[in-house]
Amino acid sequence: MVSSIASATEDSLGTRFRATDGRPSKIWNSHHYALMFYAYILQSIREPTQYYRGHTADLKTRVAEHNAGKSPHTAKFTPWKLVFYAASETSELAQDFERYLKSGSGHAFAKKHFRIG
Repeated sequence: MVSSIASATEDSLGTRFRATDGRPSKIWNSHHYALMFYAYILQSIREPTQYYRGHTADLKTRVAEHNAGKSPHTAKFTPWKLVFYAASETSELAQDFERYLKSGSGHAFAKKHFRIG
């Protein structure tokens, strides 16, 4: 059996792709790291009915900033836990999905599919 790395092809940027499904096999390529952008939903641990929706390029750091009280919008409901995130290749897509999650239909979608308010 041939491994997916051995049978991979490269695009013009040097990103390796699996032969079976075409998705990148790593989040980096030979030229640079492939930066991901995230739309996310946090839930307050202290006040479970409180949610915050946002977007970022560094999810781990951003959640830590929320929990450290560095965001005025979330400081009064710390600590927070991450209950949902979606990764995308562009900042615009993450921002668009955040905007959707903040809309009425986005709230209904999150409630139905993720069981969160």
